[in-house]
Amino acid sequence: MKIISKDYMIHLLDKGVRIDNRKLDEYRKISIETGVSNKAEGSARVKIGETDVIVGVKLEVGTPYPDKPDEGTIIVGAELLQMANPDFESGPPDAHSVELARVVDRGIRESCAIDFKKLCIKTGEKVWLVLIDIYIVNDDGNLQDASSLAAIAALNDCKMPAYDGTKVDYKKRKEKLPLLKKPIECTVVKIGKYLFVDPSLTEYKNVDARLTIAYSNGSVNAMQKGGDSPFSVEEIEEALKIAKRKTDEISKLLK
Repeated sequence: MKIISKDYMIHLLDKGVRIDNRKLDEYRKISIETGVSNKAEGSARVKIGETDVIVGVKLEVGTPYPDKPDEGTIIVGAELLQMANPDFESGPPDAHSVELARVVDRGIRESCAIDFKKLCIKTGEKVWLVLIDIYIVNDDGNLQDASSLAAIAALNDCKMPAYDGTKVDYKKRKEKLPLLKKPIECTVVKIGKYLFVDPSLTEYKNVDARLTIAYSNGSVNAMQKGGDSPFSVEEIEEALKIAKRKTDEISKLLK
């Protein structure tokens, strides 16, 4: 990967362009493919430029949380494969994979995207657990938006297996997962005084701060700030406007 200095990036941004000639609010090409795994109840592959993410959804019968005895839940995990980026390390999840999974989880959970009560099999005893596994195939920046979009596409593709009270039949999948909303996450990043979306990996290495915003049905459902530099109130307001506009556009790509 060619190393480009932050000063040079700011020099280009002063002229209103980026290193790949995109506009500040322009995403790279986005593609969504669903049903990529016949072993999962739902699956999707999302590419944003050269960034490539696969998400699989599996359903298991488990016990509910004591404070929510009549609700199922989601469990999100992310695996940063070494083949995707030589900087990724093998072994237990590191801080980056934990944060990636947590922010995807938050967008889905806080938007009430899934009707958890419909995942209850028997109050206090059995519920459906929705396991969302994120696999990074290639990292060329903006893993957060690609992962969250792939997760929603996989949930939208998900069909629930048959269950007779004792055994789950994964060969029989008929009913759709009770998906109420399709939250989309947009990460707005900051370099110097400039705000823009969909950073490539080269840009991401020079980012001062980032703000991931989850929207669904026109409302903000969750926000996560990262990076060492602060955002001013005015910058946050501008980031919200940018994210609203871009998530409206991206949501049209979901079938």
